[in-house]
Formats: sequence, structure tokens, C-alpha cells
Amino acid sequence: MVEVDGVSIAYHDTATNAPVLICLHAIGHGARDFQGLSHRLKSQYRVIALDFPGQGYSGPDFQQASGTRYTELLTQFIEKLHLGKVTLLGNSIGGAVAVRYASEHPEHVKALILCDSGGLGPPPDAQSRAYIERFVKLFAMGVEGDPSYGPAFARYYRTVLIAAPARAERDRIERSAYEVAPILEQAWQSFALPQESLWEKLPRVVCPVLAAWARNDSIISLKSNEPAIARFPHRQLEIFNGGHAAFLEDPDRFEMKLREFLARVYE
Repeated sequence: MVEVDGVSIAYHDTATNAPVLICLHAIGHGARDFQGLSHRLKSQYRVIALDFPGQGYSGPDFQQASGTRYTELLTQFIEKLHLGKVTLLGNSIGGAVAVRYASEHPEHVKALILCDSGGLGPPPDAQSRAYIERFVKLFAMGVEGDPSYGPAFARYYRTVLIAAPARAERDRIERSAYEVAPILEQAWQSFALPQESLWEKLPRVVCPVLAAWARNDSIISLKSNEPAIARFPHRQLEIFNGGHAAFLEDPDRFEMKLREFLARVYE
């Protein structure tokens, strides 16, 4: 645990004397998502996976959940642990945090791995805001304790993590449906804010970027994000089996491609 801007942040750290890889999870998930990846990489990299506020073992925050807020916490986290130059791996909102941090602190970032990253496109238009509002209403049902929310959330999550290797993690997330509903509602509300768009920042991210996309992502589709990915000056795109998190759903191929990428970064 570490205290960051009044928030108790829990994190798992392999604590090896090796290049630092910080893993940032999707909203409503937690550092637990990266247990398998951490085990695979710990002999060669210092893998740190943190829990965002109100998720996993971290304490609550006094501010609303958003990519901007999480970037503020990540900045202080890296400073407090004296981590120096790091590689960031982010999934969904975690990817948005990684991109924002890299654009603001390029001197501290060696490379990015973006797994179905949120926030890459232009500011939301009316159609996008209507799409976001549907999810806000869904999670509001959980905040209100609506008994129909649990089954609805389970149906939704079976479109998010769809591949067999992620089944245990998906089941765990489904069981936490009501617990994580307030954080999900806050985060999805933030997705409609123009300032959460990273579109203008992408060309300023000059480090190597590996975009690792799940081919069947129905929430943040590859097709709609290809123009954004192309704005990174030094990018590599790899497509994996799954719905939203290749490191969980296609772990063997993801490890292979990640190792190849990191070998070039640290050669």
C-alpha cells in the first residue's frame, strides 16, 4: 500500500532489479487481471500492477473516477516509488491513463502497450454521447440496487471477456456487479467529457507504442480506433483473439508479441 493524494493505493510488485512495467487495469477490474502476466514476465521485468481507487484493495477517492484523475494518481505513484523511466501497459481506461501520462511526461516513459485503449478518438459527438448514456443508465441501476441489474450486467460482461482463458476473471467481475457499479457509473459519465479525449495528444507520444487489440471488441472496436492508432508516430498494431483484453483472453500469443516488442525497446 502507498498513500497518494489522500488515497490508499494497493499494488502488487515483483520487486526485481529489472526494467519497470506498470500495468493499469480496466474500470471495475483490478490488479488481479495481471497475475498471470506478472508470473510470466517476473524473471525479466519488474512488474507492478496497481488497483485504481475503490477497486481491488485500494481505498476510496474523494474525486470522481476518470482517466484524468487516474493520471494524476499515477504521476504521484511513480514519483513516490522513485521508479524513474517506465513502460506502461494499460487496458481500456488504463490505456487512456497510459497515453495521457506519456504525453505529459515523455521523459519518464520508455514505451506503451495499449490493450483496447479508451479515449483515443475525437471528443464525443451526439451519437457517441447517446451510446455512453446507455451505459451510464445501466450502471445507475446497480447503484440503486435494482434486482434486474445483476443479470443485465452478466449479459453485458459476456460480450466483454468472451474467450475461455478469461472465464474465471469474468466470473469474478460478474460477482462484483453491485460493488463496482458506482465506479463504473462515474467513469462512463466522464467518457462523455470533451477533455477526456486524447485525440490531440496522440502525435505527441513519441515513444514506441504497441496497440494490442482484441478482434471482437464490441465496446471499443478496432475499426473505429484505427485512425487514432495511426496518429502515434511509432506504432505497431497486433490483433488477438478475444473481446476486450488480449492478455487475459489470448495469453500465450500476447506474451510472445509483448516479449518481442519489449526486446526491441530495451535492446
